[in-house]
Amino acid sequence: MPFDFESTPIPGVTLVTAARFADNRGHFLETFREAAFSDLGLDVRFVQINESVSKRKTLRGLHYQLEPHAQGKLVRVLRGAVLDVAVDIRKGSPTFGKHVAAQLDATGGRMMWIPPGFAHGFCALADDTHFLYMQTHEYVPTAEAGIDPLDPELALEWPFAAEELLLSPKDLELGPLALAQRNFVFAE
Repeated sequence: MPFDFESTPIPGVTLVTAARFADNRGHFLETFREAAFSDLGLDVRFVQINESVSKRKTLRGLHYQLEPHAQGKLVRVLRGAVLDVAVDIRKGSPTFGKHVAAQLDATGGRMMWIPPGFAHGFCALADDTHFLYMQTHEYVPTAEAGIDPLDPELALEWPFAAEELLLSPKDLELGPLALAQRNFVFAE
């Protein structure tokens, strides 16, 4: 099997490790195989792929899209390393407001599957970190939303002090988790 799937404390969020085949030329790994995800009951079809490049201490997120444009994401690091975070914002979910955090890097082949109904963000742990997002729904500017990644209610433990983090002006203006609870209606 080209993938190892690891459950997390929040059902649906899955850590995926791709088998890496290396020799004296370098390495090869398979990033996605529809049948392998289908065997887990995940009907995944990607319609948009994005890449970001970040400096060390850059914090991107926590982002999501409002219904009916909610996105599932398979994310991975192509260069560098991140602390990747998915926050459950599904209305009525027993794990609403809880999160899964995992370190992803370019050497391990580890990815994270984040289903629709989650806010997503990451903090770059190294300069020149290249991050790839494979998404199940196209980006729709009018559906864009987010949660303040420093919201005390989330109690996220970022790897750097808040005053050291590099956030975009837009991310600095994101609202608290309570706002997501009112705005997001995705049900499991």
